[in-house]
Amino acid sequence: MDSHLAVKNLIQKYNEKEILNVSDLEVKKGETLVILGPNGAGKSTFLRILSLLEKPTHGEVFLSGKPISSLSDKLSVRRKMVMVFQEPLLFNTTVFKNVSFGLKVRHYNKAIVKARVENILNKLEIAHLAGTSASKLSGGEAQRVSLARALVLEPELLFLDEPFAFLDIPTKEALMEDLTKIIKERKLTVICVTHSRDEALAMADKIAIMDGGKILQIGSPEEVFNFPVSESVANFVGMETILEGEIVEVQNGLLKIKTHGQEIEVANDSKPEGKVLLGIRGENVVLASFNKVATSARNKYKATIVEIISLGSTLKIYLDCGFPLISLVTKRSAEELELEVGKTIVANFKATAVHVIR
Repeated sequence: MDSHLAVKNLIQKYNEKEILNVSDLEVKKGETLVILGPNGAGKSTFLRILSLLEKPTHGEVFLSGKPISSLSDKLSVRRKMVMVFQEPLLFNTTVFKNVSFGLKVRHYNKAIVKARVENILNKLEIAHLAGTSASKLSGGEAQRVSLARALVLEPELLFLDEPFAFLDIPTKEALMEDLTKIIKERKLTVICVTHSRDEALAMADKIAIMDGGKILQIGSPEEVFNFPVSESVANFVGMETILEGEIVEVQNGLLKIKTHGQEIEVANDSKPEGKVLLGIRGENVVLASFNKVATSARNKYKATIVEIISLGSTLKIYLDCGFPLISLVTKRSAEELELEVGKTIVANFKATAVHVIR
């Protein structure tokens, strides 16, 4: 088994109710796996089992190809792992003492403790807080201390249970950037659970979509977000437009699919038949005024703006093209196009931008 951490036939039950069922999963050394799913999907339970904080009802966790249950020295295995939780549970003492605690418990000498603590505080940009009481820290500072306390132990495996959940966006982005640098530098194997698509895209080498205690799809961020295997995965990864359609023509790697009385052309080398679902990401739908349509896109439609919703720096534009379609545009583009509810424009997208879900 060519993996750092893996599971086989893992099942967890509480009061005879099955809440987790993962038949197979592998994480390679130095890889960051993000487990993405809604609240109640079973993500945190799975993480606790992987980090040996909880025993499964059935199945096995493997470390470097060996079943953990067969290892005699469980303590040495646990010392290769650290967990960081949603809330930074810090001692009511200084930042330095919080971060050094684990090293002192493991009886490192003072010189090594001092060197390691100072190193990780510098990497997480909190060296200036070393003498500050943990009770006086902001949320972002406290989570940096929590991460420092874990990373100072120089683990092989880092488990993250939604560690950015309570942080504002600028604080979260800055912390993710610093943490990702440390992960790559140390070649850590990381398993992170979150319900945030943005966090998954920012950190993951591989993404697993989990719901109902099961892994619905696993792959690279590009695979999972652009080629979801089911409607439920497509909905969760933010594929804004999902349409039911029927294939009416297959020719030279191009499908013609009829939906709501309109035809959509789709680049697809396979030869599916009958009824399918089509997924189109909002960022792939380009809007233009009638007098400025210059595009190679095969799919162009007269569209009426039905609704506009602000998402901060972008706008979500709901369109009626004879079929419902959603476009994501920047505020600047919306202003240049003078977009408003009721206006008629042209919506276009390439044949390669449409994903067929069988």
